[in-house]
Amino acid sequence: MVIGRVADGLGRGVEGLSQAVSETFFEPVIRLGVTGLARSGKTVFITSLVANLLDRGRMPGLEAAQSGRIEAAYLQPQPDDTVPRFAFEDHLAAMTGPTPYWPDSTRSVSELRLSLRVRPTGLLGGVTGPRTVHLDIVDYPGEWLLDLALLEQDFAAWSEAALAAARIRPEGAAYVALVERTATDDKLDEPTATALARGWTDYLQATRDAGYSDCTPGRFLLPGDLEGSPALTFAPLPASAAPRGSLAREFARRYEAYKSQVVKPFFRNHFARIDRQIVLVDALGAIHSGPPALEDLRRALAGILGAFRPGRNSFLTAILGKRVDRILFAATKADHLHHEQHARLAAIMEALVSEARRRADFSGAETQAMAIAALRATVEETRRVNGDDLGVVRGVLEETGKQAALHPGDLPADPSALLTPARDGAEAWLDGDYGVMRFAPAPSSLRPGEGPPHIRLDRAAEFLLGDRLR
Repeated sequence: MVIGRVADGLGRGVEGLSQAVSETFFEPVIRLGVTGLARSGKTVFITSLVANLLDRGRMPGLEAAQSGRIEAAYLQPQPDDTVPRFAFEDHLAAMTGPTPYWPDSTRSVSELRLSLRVRPTGLLGGVTGPRTVHLDIVDYPGEWLLDLALLEQDFAAWSEAALAAARIRPEGAAYVALVERTATDDKLDEPTATALARGWTDYLQATRDAGYSDCTPGRFLLPGDLEGSPALTFAPLPASAAPRGSLAREFARRYEAYKSQVVKPFFRNHFARIDRQIVLVDALGAIHSGPPALEDLRRALAGILGAFRPGRNSFLTAILGKRVDRILFAATKADHLHHEQHARLAAIMEALVSEARRRADFSGAETQAMAIAALRATVEETRRVNGDDLGVVRGVLEETGKQAALHPGDLPADPSALLTPARDGAEAWLDGDYGVMRFAPAPSSLRPGEGPPHIRLDRAAEFLLGDRLR
């Protein structure tokens, strides 16, 4: 048995090395990770990116498309046989059909391979001819990525931090009351354990709906086939003696099982193989929810980005183990603002991730922040209000189906005007409120050779992929 395990391990190692060598010398592969927290637009981003790479008429900012060096693009089966395929065709039909609507959000890991036939630049292109570059897009929920921070916390430390947050949030009152009337040192009782886990899940859902971001464990919100399993039947508890066989001792054991059997396999099988990453952020939604939500988003992003292993990919690392060498931080829903405010939104995005960017830059990775809209759902207008010109956006409201114009409020030129009160614990913005509306996708008739309308999707693609398409 031991010899069998060794042989199996050697076989997998040789197979992985062979695949890496093939990717390095013959048909290079870019593994692009797409993540973000709830309502950040991951599904829409992937769908629009692929559609605009298949039909590149709206991609002037991607040099390989603008110059015509991308000669063809086509979808192929993804290389990972055990990972579900990203339902590109279904999502595109939802976004661009006669009555468009937003596709369902990401609920599990999925993958899509887009192959590009690219003509190299310079003399090399005339000698070698076109080559194939594979783009493997890996979609995964940002809530799962938050769990990577749990690997450095034991049950007691996680419980202390989680309960401290629950005690100061209105959404946590019911769970805190439930814990206070539960004898956690008594012998394990499964109905009690299930009630606590369900109460914690309800709390996480309520806080997410209120605009908060740091909702762990992430699988409680997106359990998949683990729903009801012991690995997802635990919750934070106050510190106690926790004798053997008690509820508290069993919850600590299940917490460790969650990390070893759920979180670590995800990191090993998917996340650790990514070499380019985009992190999508609904910064406007957090700003609208208020200073506590914005500060919670900042802390959640720091936890997410701390999980990356940024650094330059060299010849050897391409074979022996990739590192993320380009990270794009993208504030989504830029179409909810007049273009005059896009630079301010990008500056806020940069400030939110400034600490993580400095860490990534120091280790050799390239980073960038920008404001994008993967699918443009509005048009811009200028209206005269009280003698002044006011930039607004107009679109179809998702709830009513009626046209509406929005001016959400002027974002500050200095991001610290938002981030400082958020860090200091302010409960509301002193200088006014920031509005938000949910616009439905705009009906559109795509001309031949054009993908869906967007804002800066081509520039995002150039940063993430451009150097590998030369």
